[in-house]
Amino acid sequence: MTDLTTLLEVGGPVAAVGGGAAYARAKHPGVYWSTVGLPISTARLLSSYGSVMEACGLTVAPTRLRVLAVKATTRREVRPVPPRRGIIRPTSTGLRLRLRLAPGQEPADVAASAERLRHAWGVHAVYVTTIKPGVVELRLVGFDVLRRVRMPRRVDAEFLQVPVALREDAMPFIRDYRTVPHQLTLGATLSGKSMYLRHLITGLASQPVALIGIDCKRGVELAPFASRLSALATEPEQAADLLPVLVKEMEDRYDLIKARQGIAPNTPAEEITSDVWGLPDSERPVPIVLFVDEVAELFLVATRKDEERRDEMVTQLIRLAQLGRAAGIYLEVCGQRFGAELGKGATMLRAQLTGRVCHRVNDEASAKMALGDIAPEAVTAACAIAPEQPGLAVAGDTSGGWSRIRTPYLSLGDAAETCREWAHLVPDLPALKPFRPDVPVRPVEAPGPAVRPRPVAD
Repeated sequence: MTDLTTLLEVGGPVAAVGGGAAYARAKHPGVYWSTVGLPISTARLLSSYGSVMEACGLTVAPTRLRVLAVKATTRREVRPVPPRRGIIRPTSTGLRLRLRLAPGQEPADVAASAERLRHAWGVHAVYVTTIKPGVVELRLVGFDVLRRVRMPRRVDAEFLQVPVALREDAMPFIRDYRTVPHQLTLGATLSGKSMYLRHLITGLASQPVALIGIDCKRGVELAPFASRLSALATEPEQAADLLPVLVKEMEDRYDLIKARQGIAPNTPAEEITSDVWGLPDSERPVPIVLFVDEVAELFLVATRKDEERRDEMVTQLIRLAQLGRAAGIYLEVCGQRFGAELGKGATMLRAQLTGRVCHRVNDEASAKMALGDIAPEAVTAACAIAPEQPGLAVAGDTSGGWSRIRTPYLSLGDAAETCREWAHLVPDLPALKPFRPDVPVRPVEAPGPAVRPRPVAD
């Protein structure tokens, strides 16, 4: 009886702690990491840093001065020298530490050993970033942050920057229109492409920009945001009328830039500009972001007349993509399918779209069209996205860098309410007034009686 009581007194709390840790690891990985994973991984790193670096081939032979100093002061064996380790900085999702590389090492050596370091220190992933020559940062992620996305509470985003998703290294993915002016976003039905679009629109709604939509699915995707849109086309015929207006607006802005370039001898150098961002604030036109949802609908034709209209629209889109950045006009082209078989101009349009985001697609050709010119590994990662992971995508740009991202959930009602809240920021663009969508008026519920009626007794 005494043994049973001792077993219950000792084993009960141990089982409770173990069960609680297992539950937290499965349901609340952030809590588990902060309480259990972080101390264990830190202890592993500190105790095995030298041996792990040596096993990964990240050590170099010691200098002669170091060999003489060790032999003169101690009798221990002179071991290879690992990179000098900086201070370990814990975060809510992992660890960060900087390494000063030894002479003869390069960041690629550390990046090639990232998988070995992950297993040695018991973390979910290890990412290597170059800080400056000779210094790299190791970002250790303790758990799968894309399984249940939680955006950081504070994200430093400037004008025309939108934190739209979370990257697999626990850093926010920021859509920066000043750096990457045009982007192609692909995704099959229920892949999370619409959720990505909602975050973009709601992020830009609070900024002084003009939002324009072309949604040839009768407006089912962009119509809920009509209160914040400066123009909306829901059919190819309307898009054919809207695009020439945007091209004319771009040409007018170029005329404004050229007028500013009438350089006088006493003009300061900082006032000479080649785009709208060099103009004074009082003269700078408002930026325009054009959202094209289901771009394939603009390419599909049924008659000869439709083919002529298609060619005109595609040509105007290509002109906006080629020349729009300097005029402050940015493109966000979305669709389920995008390939050269859509028709003339598809490949040329894609070449002008620097940014690429590929959600789950139904065929490998679409993934290759989006990411094939970035990296073959990105295409493989996009084709491996499962239907059970909506919002997961591969994001990259034509510079060759790419990463896996996931967009957090945002309901359509919340997104539409955000647009209504910032509806007063819709800029005054006279050329776009004919295309301004009709904003439905929300019904006003009649208030109930202040006093509940009481039946009159007989």
